[in-house]
Amino acid sequence: MTDQTMTIRQMCDSFDVTPRTLRFYEAKELLFPIREGTKRLFTRRDRARLKLILRGKRFGFSLEEIRQLLDLYETDDQQEVQLARTYEVAERHLREMQEQRAALDEAIRELEAQMQWGAERLNQLRARATAA
Repeated sequence: MTDQTMTIRQMCDSFDVTPRTLRFYEAKELLFPIREGTKRLFTRRDRARLKLILRGKRFGFSLEEIRQLLDLYETDDQQEVQLARTYEVAERHLREMQEQRAALDEAIRELEAQMQWGAERLNQLRARATAA
């Protein structure tokens, strides 16, 4: 490895991903490592792209959305278009995540209430069995 390139193993170690993940992103044309025979060398650009891919996945972006945003970076020198589009996608995903959290919070409250009822009922049954 040089300061400019990293091997697939080094990428895996640095980003906590598997070689299969890197090959998948390469097949999807999200990463473009230099090929030297069967060896892949990832550039600083690949590392930056992988960081953005992983962040996008964590935020719920689809691979196609990530690809479109990365492609905008290549065509927009000022990055205004990319930033505006990223912001739009992020706003939508944030709303979806907030809705999912609200639904999950409601389900948790319902489950807690059911468990409380179950605990009370179980205590009643046990008390009745002890009294008998």
